[in-house]
Amino acid sequence: MRLTNTDIVELTAFRQALHRQPEVSGQERETAAAIARALPAPDALVTGLGGHGVAAVYDSGRPGPTVMIRSELDALPILELTGLPHASQSPGKGHLCGHDGHSTILLGLARLLARRRPASGRAVLLFQPAEEDGSGAAAVLADPRFADLQPDWALSLHNMPGVPLGRAWLAPGPANCASLGLKVTLTGSTAHAATPETGRAPTAALARLIDGLRALGPGGALAPGFRLATITHIRMGEPAFGIAPGAAELWVTLRGLTDEDLATLLTRAEALVETEAAAAGLAARCEIHDAFAACRNDPDATAILARALDAQGIGHDPGDLPMRASEDFGRFGTGAKSAMLFLGAGSDHPALHDQYYDFPDALIGPGVGLFAHALGELLG
Repeated sequence: MRLTNTDIVELTAFRQALHRQPEVSGQERETAAAIARALPAPDALVTGLGGHGVAAVYDSGRPGPTVMIRSELDALPILELTGLPHASQSPGKGHLCGHDGHSTILLGLARLLARRRPASGRAVLLFQPAEEDGSGAAAVLADPRFADLQPDWALSLHNMPGVPLGRAWLAPGPANCASLGLKVTLTGSTAHAATPETGRAPTAALARLIDGLRALGPGGALAPGFRLATITHIRMGEPAFGIAPGAAELWVTLRGLTDEDLATLLTRAEALVETEAAAAGLAARCEIHDAFAACRNDPDATAILARALDAQGIGHDPGDLPMRASEDFGRFGTGAKSAMLFLGAGSDHPALHDQYYDFPDALIGPGVGLFAHALGELLG
């Protein structure tokens, strides 16, 4: 079963309507409501899942596995500059990663499932909130209602600018790095700038931490043991010439090929902070933000997606996998065979998170087709 031309026209219009009204992580209330209204005849509909998440269940009524297909709801806090007729109408916010398109693909898949239920098991279409800050998957999994939706298989895709249309990246094993943001606060005491020795300034400790943290995560090849520490923000003292600073803040993104690599880097980073703070007589506090688990493609799930791509005539190879960038899909690999593919958005297409990015509507049909093939293989 395939989408009709009318389906494609209607889904394209829906995607562009979502694009006009972007909502950032944790604020996807209207996006979720629009999707819930557009879902055709699910056997069960769960809303408010892990925040504003939506899950639609299409059940055969017969024994079989549960296959979850996931998309994302959230946009980015970035000003869109495309100038398109369907450009963002929310200043400073934009669907500049394609989550509007991914969700539209799932709505197209829902149309096919409403017309013909799976022969066995059930399909769960999950529209996940808060992917961009890494909080959404954890919140969905922590929602007690997710226990009834626990999948045996979890599949997803992400569009990928720079990869030609009609091509995809897919490979078993590591796909995306684990990462987190570490916010370090150093607190001493201020002093007059003429007598800095009477205070406890974080200046020297901050300088040592900048170099020390980078040395703990030097980057390099994406091989086992890969670790990268990227300083993203620094603030110290007040913008005044007469005050020696008494506090500082440092933000660093820590990244590892595996969850274990990231955990090792975090332990070493926190120990370094404590050592430098103690040596300078400062109080130190570390806070974790934007925590993403590593995304690893199960071989069996990868093979399912590979056959779906082949059936759609979409060529594929490992491309640049694994990627340094993180993806909030990795957590769904716990208890399920999971895999994610990266569908080409065009060789010269603006990059993800670029102010001129827009999801290519030409991907809606192929995206629906490959997930429909995967469901057909797993559920009949």
